[in-house]
Amino acid sequence: MLCDMRQVLIALLWGGLFLPEVSAQTTLSREDVAAAMRRATEFMFGLAHRGGFVWLYVADTLEPYGELKARPSMVWVEPPSTPSVGIMLLKAYEATKDRYYLGRARDVAGALAAGQYPSGGWNYFIDFDPDGLPQYYEDFFSKCWGWQEYLKKRDNCTFDDYSTTEPTRFMLRLYALTQDPAHGAVLRKALDHVLRAQYPNGGWPQRFPLDGEHPDYTACVTFNDDVALDCILVLLEAHETLQENQYLRAARKGMDFYLRAQLAPPQAGWAQQYDADLQPAWGRPFEIGTVSAVQTHQNILDLFQFFKLTGDAKYLAPIPGALAWLERARIPNNEQFTHTCFYEMGSNRPVYIRQTGTTVHDVRYELTYTEEGCYPYAPRVSVPLEFLRGELARLESLAPGQARAEHDQERKQAALPEFKRGLYLVLALGKTEQSAEGVAAIVQGLDARGGWPDEVSLLDPFQPFTKPARTVTAYTTGGYLARMYRLINSLNVS
Repeated sequence: MLCDMRQVLIALLWGGLFLPEVSAQTTLSREDVAAAMRRATEFMFGLAHRGGFVWLYVADTLEPYGELKARPSMVWVEPPSTPSVGIMLLKAYEATKDRYYLGRARDVAGALAAGQYPSGGWNYFIDFDPDGLPQYYEDFFSKCWGWQEYLKKRDNCTFDDYSTTEPTRFMLRLYALTQDPAHGAVLRKALDHVLRAQYPNGGWPQRFPLDGEHPDYTACVTFNDDVALDCILVLLEAHETLQENQYLRAARKGMDFYLRAQLAPPQAGWAQQYDADLQPAWGRPFEIGTVSAVQTHQNILDLFQFFKLTGDAKYLAPIPGALAWLERARIPNNEQFTHTCFYEMGSNRPVYIRQTGTTVHDVRYELTYTEEGCYPYAPRVSVPLEFLRGELARLESLAPGQARAEHDQERKQAALPEFKRGLYLVLALGKTEQSAEGVAAIVQGLDARGGWPDEVSLLDPFQPFTKPARTVTAYTTGGYLARMYRLINSLNVS
C-alpha cells in the first residue's frame, strides 16, 4: 500500500533520483527519436525475464529489485513494472507504426498470462520458480519491517496498488488491437475476477478470493490506494471497448458505493476501509479504523471525476458535507500543513500510531494522541480546501452535457502517461521535461549500454528506520517509462 514504506521512500528518492545533465542539441528528427526508443527498449528487454520486469536493476550487478529485493526468477506486476511497460509499448506502436513494439507487447502478455491466478487476478509479483518461493518468504520477506503485505505468503490476488487492474487494462487494450483469442481468454478471466470480487454494496476487498480460513483486513471494503477507483475505471474501459453492459452496471454500482460509505455528519468524510456493516475498519496496524482526511480528499476528487463521466449531480451531493468536516478538522496556525491523516470518531481529535522496536520481531504499535515519535504514515498532510470549494462550485454550474463534454475534451488533450502510477515513474516524470530541450536531453542521455541510468536510494529491508539508505546507480523501469512517454508525446505532436 502506498502510504507506509513508500512515504519514506518518496522523501528519500526525491533527493536521490538523479538524471544526468546533458548538453542537448534540440534539433532532432523523428528518426533520431525513434532510434533512441528502439535502442532503450532492446536494452530493457535484455534485462527482462520472460517478458516481465521488476522495478529496477542495479547497474553494476544487474541485481533485480521490485518493491523489495527480487529473486532472478521474479517479475513485478505492481506498477511501474510489467503491465506498465505493456501499456507503454502499445502507445509506442501507435506513434511509430513499428511492429517491433507490438511483438514486445505480446512478450509482456505472455509473462502476465503465465502469472495469472486461477481466479483471474494477479499478486504483486510473479515468480517463475514457485518451488523456491516458500523458502524466500522464510529467509527474507518475512523479516522485512514495514512491508506488511510481504510478511506471509498468500494464495489469493490483490487489487492493492493496481496489481490486478493494470494487467487487466493492458490485456484489454492488447486484445482490442489484435483480436487474438489467447489474449481474449486472459482478459475475460481477469474481468470475471473483478466482477466476482465486487461486494453487493458495490465495493471491493483488497484481496480476492476471500480467505475464509484466516480472515483479516484484506477482506475489508477498501478505498485505500485506489482499490475501488481503479476497478471502476477498468470496468468503464471494458464497457467502452467491448460494448457489454455488465461492466457498465458494475462500474455504476461501484460509483454509488462512494455515496453509501460516506460517514454521518458532523464527520461526513470517508475511511480508508470498512467492515461488512460499513463502519470504519482497521487495515494494517498503522491504518486506523476511523475517518481519514487523506481518503476524504481523494474521494472528493473521485466524485468530481464521476460527475464529469456521467453528468449525474448525485455524485456532487456528498461533497459539501465532506468539505464542512475538513474545514472543522483543519490544524490551527500551521502554514505548512492543513490536516493530520486520521481523526478519532466522535471527538474528532487527531490520532496517530507510535511504533517501537528495532526489527520485525519486536515491533509494536500503539494508538496515541501525540504526534511526537509516531509512525511515518502521513502524520501531516495538505488538503487544498480552497481549490476543492472552487471546483465544486464550477462543476455545480455545468449542465450534464457540458460535464461529459469536458471529460471527453480532457481525455483528448491529456499527455501520456494517462496515469502516473508507481514511485519511480512519478519521480522520473518530475525530472524530465516535455520540451524540445528535454527530449533532446533524453535521447542524448542513453549510456553506452543503451539504458538510462538513475541514482536511487534503497532502504535496509530489515531495519529501514535505524539504518541509513544506500545510494546505487540503477536502471529503473519507471525511469524508462517516463522517458519513453516523453519521446512518444514528441512524436505525436511532430
